[in-house]
Amino acid sequence: MNTLCLENISKHYSKKCALNNVSITFEDGICGILGPNGAGKSTLMNIVTQNLDCDKGGKILWNGGDTAKMGSDFRSVIGFMPQQQELYPTFTAARFVGYIAALKGIFPKDIDGEVSRVLKLVELSDCADKKIGGFSGGMKQRTLIAQALLGDPKLIILDEPTAGLDPKQRVIIRRLVSSLAKEKIIIISTHIVSDIETIADKIIFIKDGEIIDSGTVGELVSKVNSDGKNLENLYMEYYGDDE
Repeated sequence: MNTLCLENISKHYSKKCALNNVSITFEDGICGILGPNGAGKSTLMNIVTQNLDCDKGGKILWNGGDTAKMGSDFRSVIGFMPQQQELYPTFTAARFVGYIAALKGIFPKDIDGEVSRVLKLVELSDCADKKIGGFSGGMKQRTLIAQALLGDPKLIILDEPTAGLDPKQRVIIRRLVSSLAKEKIIIISTHIVSDIETIADKIIFIKDGEIIDSGTVGELVSKVNSDGKNLENLYMEYYGDDE
């Protein structure tokens, strides 16, 4: 069982507080982080992946070890799909994923096999030699998920993986993520409730940089005050004035 523990994580940009004393523990399975744009979701993801430093006093533990001291040993277990990442339209899917594999430090002799493996997982094997510039939005998102799966990471972080996709493509991504969850921690940041309601083992609501609620879907839905007891209605109770 893998564990990721966040202890007293805060982040300030000058006088603006993006995160305020966030503490939460993640375990194997899928955890959805829900909140509107600007809630602090992406800041949290970037701190976990060491793309940002948190304020002094915060700590992140991976299986009991301080990630700040683990360095590359921790980064090697992470697969990260950031919210915004430029793709090279003239690259083929295989070339792009291979390029990321090299940046991740995968041995050159293993890159071709690893590229084939992850493109198969996201059902893009038939498009491996096609240029990304001709891909649909869903295919581009799956390409980005493929690069996050390189090296078989134990911690997969997907920041808004279905942003801008139509309902059919969102279902494809949802099924894909669900199939990857065995013996891994998968954290999905989103503001689209339907993307995680049926697949998440745990949901965290974040607002103005603070965790305002968390639990299983069943636990959270039981708190709905309106007649329709579903996660969408709870989301609207928490964020209706923010959307």
